[in-house]
Amino acid sequence: MTVRVVIVDDQGMVRTGFGVLLNAQPDIEVVGEAVNGEEGLRRVAELRPDVVLMDVRMPVMDGLEATRRLLAGAADPGAAPKVLMLTTFDLDDYVYEALRAGASGFLLKDASAAELADAVRVVAAGDALLSPSITRRLISEFSRLGAPRAPSRKRLDELTERETEVLALVARGLSNGEIAAELVVAEQTVKTHFGRILMKLGLRDRAQAIVYAYEVGLVRPGD
Repeated sequence: MTVRVVIVDDQGMVRTGFGVLLNAQPDIEVVGEAVNGEEGLRRVAELRPDVVLMDVRMPVMDGLEATRRLLAGAADPGAAPKVLMLTTFDLDDYVYEALRAGASGFLLKDASAAELADAVRVVAAGDALLSPSITRRLISEFSRLGAPRAPSRKRLDELTERETEVLALVARGLSNGEIAAELVVAEQTVKTHFGRILMKLGLRDRAQAIVYAYEVGLVRPGD
């Protein structure tokens, strides 16, 4: 299947450059562009892409607000497009808020063609794209905030003991393969458990699952 992409960035060179690189991939197609978040929302509604490359800082409506509106308005969280935030710096001030808004990951604007294509494929598949420095920043932010922020911990009761264990390991940054080794089960079993976790908790992807686990206090910085 071809991954359909919309690029939302106020810099024409970024849109053009990323468009050329992605359209050169046999399994990726750029179906539209937008110059700010407001136009981006219209284009996404019209074109229904799989992935949105969203600049963090833009005039009229920035990437954070556009991401919130895009994902908050989705009737089915699983069917909403995945949002990959574009940023100039790996430790952008908006990392935490973007992930809380539902972004699936971050990509530096100077990424290579291979990194760009891989990033689109990763988030399209429902995985998070979080570099180690982004993850450290996220954990640091949770440490600073202190107490859990989400009131919906009772939803954890819907998970089985093994599903809760898998969610905790995901939040610690382990891949499916590493979780499988830790629990001595097949990787496909981990994928099945994680799929059920997302469904039961009404979450979109790995990035949102990590944020949720920290916010309800299932795991804490330093665990």
